[in-house]
Amino acid sequence: MHRAKPSRRVFIPKPDGRQRPLAVAALEDKIVQRATAAVLNQIYEEEFLGFSYGFRPERGQHDALDALFVGIERRKVGFILDADIRSFFDEVSQAWLIRFLEYRIGDRRIIRLIRKWLSAGILEDGVTTTSEYGTGQGSVISPLLANIYLHYVFNLWAERWRRREATGDMIIIRYADDIVVGFQKESDGRRFLDMMRARLQEFALQLHPDKTRLIQFGRIAAQDRKQKGLGKPETFDFLGFTHICGRTRHGRFQILRKSRRDRRTAKLKEIKGQLRSRMHQPIPEQGKWLKQVLAGYFTYHAVPTNFRSLGAFRYQLTRLWMRVLYRRSQRHRLNWERMAKIADEWLPQPKIRHPWPRERFDVKHPR
Repeated sequence: MHRAKPSRRVFIPKPDGRQRPLAVAALEDKIVQRATAAVLNQIYEEEFLGFSYGFRPERGQHDALDALFVGIERRKVGFILDADIRSFFDEVSQAWLIRFLEYRIGDRRIIRLIRKWLSAGILEDGVTTTSEYGTGQGSVISPLLANIYLHYVFNLWAERWRRREATGDMIIIRYADDIVVGFQKESDGRRFLDMMRARLQEFALQLHPDKTRLIQFGRIAAQDRKQKGLGKPETFDFLGFTHICGRTRHGRFQILRKSRRDRRTAKLKEIKGQLRSRMHQPIPEQGKWLKQVLAGYFTYHAVPTNFRSLGAFRYQLTRLWMRVLYRRSQRHRLNWERMAKIADEWLPQPKIRHPWPRERFDVKHPR
């Protein structure tokens, strides 16, 4: 019989300077959780709704970003609800989660296994603590359990609300606990927000009061604010990008996406610390490592309209590298011209690598 062991608590830094707690399961638990998740995925993939993108097979962050872009561009969206669920992975009610699982899963052995993992607790500083809340963010099965929880708590409710309550156009995008909802009418947005807040409270969840907001956004919003002599619509963040109401060179409305400044700063700070530990490595060794780091950053962030941000990141990375090389060898001065040649030898140039969202979305969703 499988005995679940407590997960080990580790912390990783968040972009805002705080620490994100993660639960690292024992190796044996990881193996059994992976097998269990594979079985549950087969069952729930047929049930999950189309606007849910997080931690699902053949779906990723850029699919969610594409859907959001296309939804705002093609539907009559004038308002965006940027919703943030406070400490979601720590606040999930285990009792409700088990009830949701029992509604669909008839095999008592799987239910018993998940009960064991939920009640095994967290090991920190030699002390094991247990709780009736949380799924242990960081464990193999945690993302799937989170999806199941929000499927019943939010997805089914929001889809029903769109069909029965909305008086205008409405789009919904959810990636794990990141939720963006677009509305044609402000009144729909305000009613939805009030009812969503009450709905989440029924299931032990709360919206973050400072990070949840309803803003004007989109083509309709930009036109409305221009007619009233107001400034540009506010911006909002989703999956690492700041979304901005902008215009093309020909004056047409366009959604601009730029890498979040706080995330970019946090990434550069992380690279700076690692560069210091590699200070005395040969330049080719440093160059190969930095090339991998920059290529990885570009792979995610190289979307249309984000070219200048990519160039700024590469420039700041080159400056950090120059400082490290300058510090280790004070005898001969390293000027910017020579540093630029070293950077060009090793660091890839910024290049847009993703297609326009509408192109990729239309290929994946030909309907």
